[in-house]
Amino acid sequence: MIEIQGLRKTYRAKGRRDRAVVAVDGVDLSVAEGDVFGVLGQSGAGKSTLLRCVNMLERPDEGTVTVGGVELTALKRRPLRLARHGIGMIHQHFALLSSRTVAGNVAFALEVTGVPRNERRERVAELLELVGLGGRADAYPGQLSGGQKQRVGIARALAARPKVLLSDEATSALDPETTDSILRLLLDLNQRLNLTILLITHEMTVVKRICRSAAVMREGRFVESGAVTDLLHRPGSELARGLFPLDAPTSLAGQAVVDVTVSGAEADAPLLAEVARRFEIDVRILAGSVEQLAATRAGRFRLALPAGDDAPVAFLRERGAQVSPAVAEPDARPVDRPEPDETVVPTTRPDIQGPDIQGAAS
Repeated sequence: MIEIQGLRKTYRAKGRRDRAVVAVDGVDLSVAEGDVFGVLGQSGAGKSTLLRCVNMLERPDEGTVTVGGVELTALKRRPLRLARHGIGMIHQHFALLSSRTVAGNVAFALEVTGVPRNERRERVAELLELVGLGGRADAYPGQLSGGQKQRVGIARALAARPKVLLSDEATSALDPETTDSILRLLLDLNQRLNLTILLITHEMTVVKRICRSAAVMREGRFVESGAVTDLLHRPGSELARGLFPLDAPTSLAGQAVVDVTVSGAEADAPLLAEVARRFEIDVRILAGSVEQLAATRAGRFRLALPAGDDAPVAFLRERGAQVSPAVAEPDARPVDRPEPDETVVPTTRPDIQGPDIQGAAS
């Protein structure tokens, strides 16, 4: 549904022609139809720029962006605006019009595209029911909680019946309980509407709860990308360390300390007890947990096993576990970004003039 190849976007520091900031540096991305794909990274990693290049709010300097089989980077002005109707976007800070009611905010995108009044009214009512705000059509944004405001933003993003939904840190301004309700709503919409969702976030909880695929982004590049279950089993995976951090000793006298990752049926099987019984050994669990992810159950453990006996490790691997020697897990690396007193501006201006249907209220 979304195919990106060789995407590159550079900004220059205002007043300093010799200083260029590469926000996105040669990114390739493939998001299958109906997938929920999360791009995880710290502030300054290039996530927001990547997202804005997908719907062409920012035109990339190099590379191609194809959505639903249409190469957006090859389109100009009007064809591009029409193609963007199939891409919805929800924002971190809601981007609602304070002077309009809930119904008026949702109807805004339909007004811009010239949908008749009666049809708009029916569609707005349908969308408000869909996001759980059927009784709040006449309320104003100032009368809503943060979670309700974000539900309005989601309804507005779905107004034109898009097949792709972009989420720009949609839960980072919300409390944990509200975040959980919004994530459940997004997952429900994904399943009911076969909606392809590409989201950016710095919250590991978001990836854990709803993403079936993910990428870790740093300094404008993907350092790893793929299905979450595949990344969990990849030795040295940053995503695995983030989802299941193991703050425990990496060496013990007379013990072999290993990290074990399991998923699917093996995550709930009494695998460690079976190892202890079969080989008549003590298995120490130094750290770890098993949790429900979007697509499967998964767990990661740091174990201490008797040194010099490879049979328990071989057995774990035969059962589908990924096993590797425990290593100290590094802290997140610092992010390269412009100095606070510098302003960056695009090297090229977007090719879009006129109202942005999804972002005009921002």
